[in-house]
Amino acid sequence: MRAVRWFGGFAGSFVLVLAFAASVGAQVAMPDPSVINGKALPAGDLQTGTITVRVVRESVGNNIVGQQVTMTVNGETKKAVTDEQGRAEFKGLPAGANGHAEATVNGEHLQSDPFVVPASGGLRVILVAGIAQAQERKKKEEAEAAAAPPVKGTVVLGGNSRIIFEFPDDLMRVYYMLEIVNNARNRVDIGGPLIIDLPQGAAGASPLDGSSPQATVAGSRITVTGPFASGVTAVQVGFQLPFNSSSMTIEQTWPVPIEQVTVASTKAGAVSFTSPQFSSVGDVKGEDGTPFILASGPGIKAGGTLRIQVSGLPVHSAVPRYVALALAASIALFGVWLALRATPGSGESRQRLAARRDTLLAELAHIEERARTGRETAKDAARKPRLVAELEQIYGELDTVAAA
Repeated sequence: MRAVRWFGGFAGSFVLVLAFAASVGAQVAMPDPSVINGKALPAGDLQTGTITVRVVRESVGNNIVGQQVTMTVNGETKKAVTDEQGRAEFKGLPAGANGHAEATVNGEHLQSDPFVVPASGGLRVILVAGIAQAQERKKKEEAEAAAAPPVKGTVVLGGNSRIIFEFPDDLMRVYYMLEIVNNARNRVDIGGPLIIDLPQGAAGASPLDGSSPQATVAGSRITVTGPFASGVTAVQVGFQLPFNSSSMTIEQTWPVPIEQVTVASTKAGAVSFTSPQFSSVGDVKGEDGTPFILASGPGIKAGGTLRIQVSGLPVHSAVPRYVALALAASIALFGVWLALRATPGSGESRQRLAARRDTLLAELAHIEERARTGRETAKDAARKPRLVAELEQIYGELDTVAAA
């Protein structure tokens, strides 16, 4: 299968984390306007009960000044006009109230998603006009560029590229959500494929859904074939990084410049991230309240290496595992000894008991392994004493058969 689906709902929450960080001035590039259009993003720097509505045309920064905005809160409407930054401000809104914002730009009706006024801080809303026209124009330009022969050129990893960590079941999963950006109007040939070698120890690497078919993964190497179309080529890859200590250093060398370093992780126990290349590290929350660690830093030149120190990893002692394996081996050897002592006439019964014994030993070993990694279930805990009791009975029967 070309793509894996590890991401679940994590990607959607993280997109909003990026949007929130950008909205309050963090060093994170603003995502595609269509992603944040109409979303109400938490703004802790705003006075409680305050909501600002920014109206732009096609892209963030192309502000629409003097635009009337209507705010409806608990059925009551309020109106305000956007200032030079394209923002209309509404103050003194009651906490817990339900509402939405809307505006009409050149006959196009814009409306936000429904929101609830927070009890602390405020909200920022962006309404984007002309998205459909911009997308149509972009498709036409891309078709024209695709028909033209490629030219020699360069690409960069854009500011929306990010590295995301997740820690399910004490595993470390890493996701590279990369945007290869060609700022030229035509397709460019960079002189060969773009090759990215993943960090040492990367295992199980595979493209994610949404990744360009130009990107393939073999072992720990990502290969992206050209030429590269004008705009963005998405490369999304997931892999695991095994660890056997509470801290590790991850090193990633970039073959082309990366405009912005952005690293995010779900909060997991005492796990923390540091890097000399981070200019900020902080905690943020997704739209559903999921807590994230978000770190960012300036760009890195082609050939440069990003070094991240991860601490507080959930490492469990290997002693219980070794004890369980030694116990299983001792029991197995004892069973072999009993089998060798048995008389020839008891062979069929002995084989049946030995087969059952081996099955139960394997099941017991799996339960001990799950217990070692902290994944033991209530079913495992209930099953273990029954397994031991049945094994004792089998060994008793084997002893009886051997003595016959």
